Amino acid sequence: MATAPPPLRTTVGNLCLGSAPDSWGVWFPEDEHQVSYTRFLDELVQAGYEWLELGPYGYLPTDPQRLKAELDARGLKVSGGTAFGALHRPEAWDEMLAHVRQVAALTAAAGAHHLVFIPPMYRDEKTGAFTESPELTAEQWAGFGRAADRLGRLLLEEYDVRLVVHPHADSHIQTQPEIERLLNESDGRYTNLCLDTGHVAYGGGDNLDLIRRFGERVGYVHIKQMDPEILAQVAAEDLSFGEAVKRGVCVSPPAGVPKPADVVAELARLDAELFVIVEQDLYPCAPEVPLPIAVSTREHLAGCGLSGTRRPNIDR
Repeated sequence: MATAPPPLRTTVGNLCLGSAPDSWGVWFPEDEHQVSYTRFLDELVQAGYEWLELGPYGYLPTDPQRLKAELDARGLKVSGGTAFGALHRPEAWDEMLAHVRQVAALTAAAGAHHLVFIPPMYRDEKTGAFTESPELTAEQWAGFGRAADRLGRLLLEEYDVRLVVHPHADSHIQTQPEIERLLNESDGRYTNLCLDTGHVAYGGGDNLDLIRRFGERVGYVHIKQMDPEILAQVAAEDLSFGEAVKRGVCVSPPAGVPKPADVVAELARLDAELFVIVEQDLYPCAPEVPLPIAVSTREHLAGCGLSGTRRPNIDR
């Protein structure tokens, strides 16, 4: 009997590169400042990517057959879906879950197995106004990990989709202590981390330390860099994330922190195969801006040994 071939692996052994609508300035399902989804998909191919994250639900087609037709026509594949929701508001659970189910169903229909879950921001994305306290109460923290596990278990059992929680600027999972608390108070069978290198840096965290100490909980990666000078302005002027993005806080490699080569080298040591999705926050930007950035970013990451030509085996 012939033996099965070994799993297909990427250049660095365990990492597969992709990109996302965010790198084309897309933050919302619909917005006058964003390019059309067809232009995004066309330019994604032109930039040399094969894998994409779905981005805000409703930006790309939500009908599975229509989405499949658009992707197949361009030779594209899906790494995961993206959902926004609050785990610290029990009263909003049903509304949040209804949205997450929509995203999970589309993600699974597209053949992907990760759902990137982003906590809500406590400052308005466009105005910067505070919409709730930046600090969770003890009661809210007490239920956070349990709520994540409840959601993660449902996604795994009903959709074969794995929950990866995404730290985000101006959210309650932003700083390294907050990230570590979430991981320590949740179950790795159901809740893991989407390591967003830029947002970790924005929150003052150490990406390499997180990878080294919590590597078994890293289930998915967003790779981006932040400009230290703009980060200093954020601290000095109490800027919102939206304002920081307008000032250019998110930069192309090799500029900014953390250094992509250091992150890739550390991730390559993990005993897991991972999607590494480029996200360079550009909202709002002129339509001609994203494509050359996407090309230069892919070329830089390829120089770090990171490519996107094969699908990793997904085990978390």
